[in-house]
Amino acid sequence: MAPYSSRPIPESTGASESNKKVDALHGLFQRQRQAYQSEPYPTYEQRTAWLNALEAMLDRNEDRLIAAVTEDFGARGTVENLVAEIVMPIGAAKSARKSLRRWMKPKSVSTPLYLLPGKSRLEPQPLGVVGIISPWNYPVQLALVPAAAALAAGNRVLIKPSELSPHTSAVMREIVADAFDETVMSVATGGVELGQAFSTLPFDHLLFTGSTAVGQKVYEAAAKNLTPVTLELGGKSPAIIDKSADLARAAKSIAYGNGFNAGQTCIAPDYVLTPEPLLRQTAAAIADAARALYPEIDKTPDYTAIISDRHFARLKSMVEEAKASGAEVIEVGSANALHPQRKLPFTIVVDPKPDLGLMQEEIFGPILPILPIPSLDAAISHVNKGERPLAFYWFGEDSKKRDFVLKQTTAGGVTINDTLVHYSQERLPFGGVGKSGIGAYHGDAGFETFSHMKPVFQQSRFASSGGLFPPYTDKTTKLISILRKII
Repeated sequence: MAPYSSRPIPESTGASESNKKVDALHGLFQRQRQAYQSEPYPTYEQRTAWLNALEAMLDRNEDRLIAAVTEDFGARGTVENLVAEIVMPIGAAKSARKSLRRWMKPKSVSTPLYLLPGKSRLEPQPLGVVGIISPWNYPVQLALVPAAAALAAGNRVLIKPSELSPHTSAVMREIVADAFDETVMSVATGGVELGQAFSTLPFDHLLFTGSTAVGQKVYEAAAKNLTPVTLELGGKSPAIIDKSADLARAAKSIAYGNGFNAGQTCIAPDYVLTPEPLLRQTAAAIADAARALYPEIDKTPDYTAIISDRHFARLKSMVEEAKASGAEVIEVGSANALHPQRKLPFTIVVDPKPDLGLMQEEIFGPILPILPIPSLDAAISHVNKGERPLAFYWFGEDSKKRDFVLKQTTAGGVTINDTLVHYSQERLPFGGVGKSGIGAYHGDAGFETFSHMKPVFQQSRFASSGGLFPPYTDKTTKLISILRKII
């Protein structure tokens, strides 16, 4: 990577409030950069203190964060908020702290015979300043889980949260400023212009979580600085139900995965493929499971609202289009009761036509198409003709079929006989593939993503490499012949 001095930050001028925020952002970035340069390798004790501060910050501000997230959504259950926004980032900080000594330790690498008695190792080194652009759907978790990994790796962290969750963003900015020096971690809030300016900063690594369309723009902006990126995007994540599956169990897991946060989850099951003879039975089982999960869906605060009027209108139009096409639509809950709360019924669409909007784009809401599939090969073909999904779900007890499907399909991550759970396994990497994302984090993968794993070869004074120095002789040729045999 080129020296920092060769990567200037574009200046911003003007007296508008937006320009002032952009100018402040540039200044903050410069201060973080300078802090990194003055302390390029924070000690184990310092990194542990940062992780402790992150955990304490979440414990101390749990109620404020939950209230802010609920206000941004309009309605979101306390349990979902606790699990998604508080427990997950605390778990990430605790897991990083437990693994930190092992992560920071140089890793010995075997040395080939022809380079002996030299020694080889990898030394993890902080990258510098890490940028995190986080989304509105999990505004605390998807900012602070990667932040925990970046801090563990010894970096400075600058976060740009979504303007669609302004109350959470404001609380995040305040509590981070209270818990951390701004040169260690800080939150920059603002609208689209600030977000665009943020993605053009010459970060040492940039992580973006959000839609594929916006991710492409972030990628383009980062490319101008050759900034390495991790993109956590989305796509249409399938769930396949095999005839060997426990249908009631599968239905409950799928209903939970699609109902959690009202489907506003990048790894929510986006559609279900089920054997043709089980189509109606599957639809009924998932509807029954949704009714059991939300027995008073029209009244319960546990069923989340849609984040904005624009997203609500988009989802509502999908359902209306499906009804107009003649598809069978099963709604759990009353639209008349839920719509004024900016909520949608849990909606099952049976065997929709392939040209409908809900089959063409990621749904990101509590709408679940169920398609009949004549064979396992047909299911695999259906998945593979689309873009590679962020998540894949398989339900069944036939291990041969399961292993065959896993080998024939590609997805960012997989959960078998459940949904969502692979994300919460902090020791598994989380990331996409193809248009569902680039790179991964969580656990060891997160530490390595935000580190330069610097290769170091230490030569021995007894090395034989001097035999290859000029002037070249017959001895040189003979040595090369020997090396070719032992390489």
